[in-house]
Amino acid sequence: MHEHKYTEEEYQKNKLLLYQDNQLKKIHFPNKQLSDDILSSESLLNSIGYGDKITTISKKNNQKQKEKKTIYVPSWEEICQEANKNIEEECCLTSLFSTQELLENKEYINKLNNEFKELHKLDKIDITICAFAGIISGIIDILLVGIPGPSTNGVKAGTLSNYVREYFEKKFPPEEMERLGQKKAYKVSYDAQDNRNTIEYIEGLSSYYHRLLSLGHDPLLGFLVGVLDIMTGRMTTIDKSGKIVSQIMENYNNRKETYLFYAIAKQIRHLKSDITTSMGLPVPLMGLFNLFQFGKIGEYNQTIAEIVQGMYYEGYDFIHFCSMSIPVMLTEIIVRLSYCFKRMKEGYPLKDSLPYSLNREKRPKLGTMLFLSHSFATFINTGKVYFSKNPMAINYPQWLAFGKYTFQQIKWSLYEKPELQNKYVMNKLFEERELLLNEVNDTFNNIFSDYEIIFG
Repeated sequence: MHEHKYTEEEYQKNKLLLYQDNQLKKIHFPNKQLSDDILSSESLLNSIGYGDKITTISKKNNQKQKEKKTIYVPSWEEICQEANKNIEEECCLTSLFSTQELLENKEYINKLNNEFKELHKLDKIDITICAFAGIISGIIDILLVGIPGPSTNGVKAGTLSNYVREYFEKKFPPEEMERLGQKKAYKVSYDAQDNRNTIEYIEGLSSYYHRLLSLGHDPLLGFLVGVLDIMTGRMTTIDKSGKIVSQIMENYNNRKETYLFYAIAKQIRHLKSDITTSMGLPVPLMGLFNLFQFGKIGEYNQTIAEIVQGMYYEGYDFIHFCSMSIPVMLTEIIVRLSYCFKRMKEGYPLKDSLPYSLNREKRPKLGTMLFLSHSFATFINTGKVYFSKNPMAINYPQWLAFGKYTFQQIKWSLYEKPELQNKYVMNKLFEERELLLNEVNDTFNNIFSDYEIIFG
């Protein structure tokens, strides 16, 4: 632990406190025995008939006290000068306290630190909520989401996944989407399905993989890269070998849009037309995995890029991403609602219980609970992948959520928590200091209410 380095101002305050402490020690305050003796004497004098004289003397003393109308309060500079005359050496704050007092101070600070930790510590009910949410999510992922794969009726997986895919096909019928894709308003510059219209050769570009290789088809990156490609008449790709290519599509020059909002509208229309096609939209950010040209995975020693390309071919697409997101969303709902109900039961108002914010100062446990629940769910998904020996079992949205909350938890533990803990302790100390100062001011005003106070 580093010793605190005092500033000149702090040294001056310490010296002043030490001087005043020494002055207080010189004052002999009446003890209880003396007060009892005075009361006993007054009672004796009253019993032998001298009560009236005592009253007369008390009135005269009070009258004299009332005649003392002025009190002088020295200025800060005067107080400091007096302290510097009597104490020459520099002193630290700990010199003002005895060993016992320092120990009591340390124990009190530890008590405040423990109070802060209790506010953020998960109890048995909190942990049960997290475990329940994570386990339910994991079970749904295993039993209802399943693992996608091609069949005679298209891509099939678990019951929930099949339901979601059928919903999309009803909402966006593939035949209708194919027809829309042929209209000029839906055609974009980055939609080349082979190398016949490219200037620079794109390895792996085909009707099967062009949406995976072209970043404009990414449901997330497409609104940046795809919109820019539409406005500049380009196609930006990461090919099967991991090479990034951005090239002008001269044969698709009529597909350009000059204005930003027109380009965004065309981007939305084009993504819509591709959503239920036979090789539909990839999972968000899936195209970036083409850069991962390393690894020796499985019996064929495939790279990560080759594994991901195979996953896309087998039906690991945007619709399946939506299916995988449902158990992840369920985890969020269970934890957040349970947190809200529990907090309200503990006596907090609704506005302080709504689980929309992860601010650790306002919602102490919510971030940790979400991290823990997604950890349970991710652990279960890890088991699903391990026992199935199939990368198609990976719940991509679950791992994204786990990564997000893990980063936030590490940031909280290493940086935010110590700062917030120090703030909590200091606020408690300041609150007590304010109470003490108010009490001192009230006492001063009561004692000197009949005096004229002159400040130096």
